[in-house]
Amino acid sequence: MSNDYYVYILTNDRNTVLYTGVTNDLERRLHEHKESKLGFTSRYNCHKLVWFETGCEAEQAITREKQIKAGSRARKIALIESANPKWKDLSKDWA
Repeated sequence: MSNDYYVYILTNDRNTVLYTGVTNDLERRLHEHKESKLGFTSRYNCHKLVWFETGCEAEQAITREKQIKAGSRARKIALIESANPKWKDLSKDWA
């Protein structure tokens, strides 16, 4: 993975909870979410990556994360389904 910044959405196995985040290392951050015993993603078992996009600069990625977080659940679902209609775990085949 490059030094780009990523905005991503995680969900739980039943796709009932959505978590939006930003990072410069998506693989590392997902590992941290999956190994963590504290915080929102641990409490709600949000470990399935269902959407992400890449941006070049941190400021752009943070702005995009805030835009997504401020949107309705319906808009987040539409965003996910536009790229991943079956809500597959996009990180499933990662090492």
